[in-house]
Amino acid sequence: MTRTLFRRIASLLLLSATASATPALPTASLATEAVREALSAPALTASAPQTATPAQAAQAEQTRAAAVAQAVSAPVAVTRSAGRTAIVRATAYNSLSAQTDSTPNITATGTRTRPGVVALSRDLLRTFPYGTRIRIEDLSGRYNFGNQIFTVEDTMAARKVNSLDIWMSTRSQAISFGARQVRITAVR
Repeated sequence: MTRTLFRRIASLLLLSATASATPALPTASLATEAVREALSAPALTASAPQTATPAQAAQAEQTRAAAVAQAVSAPVAVTRSAGRTAIVRATAYNSLSAQTDSTPNITATGTRTRPGVVALSRDLLRTFPYGTRIRIEDLSGRYNFGNQIFTVEDTMAARKVNSLDIWMSTRSQAISFGARQVRITAVR
């Protein structure tokens, strides 16, 4: 079991080293599973006595199961991006395969496109990772987003830098939005 855990952690480190230049699509389940196993492995060896009666072994197993359940339910990593701002170029897109890939209604995180979803360029994903909730302010003052909160759930083409795409339900809405400078601010 220790070799398997070591191999998974080594493969995660290798993946993170190769993905540092460009953020890849999220593999949160693989990373989460490896970290949870790493957290629960010491509980397996430390809490089980070597010579125990069946009642003591059952109690030790119950304690270990509770510790593993607590480690599994605890957050693995917390990203602190609240309050961060950036001025970016904003455009709009809708679910057409000509504007996206072969699955136009599915975001990079695997959710369906809907109002409130935004796509960020890969350089901005380092500052505003997937799942970050942001507020958008149009710097020209022509478009009012009000108090709407958007969620980062998609990514743009690799050639795009310092850019944001807002999902809109129709092509005409996206075209009328055009391109403009906006300030994005992460909110809690």
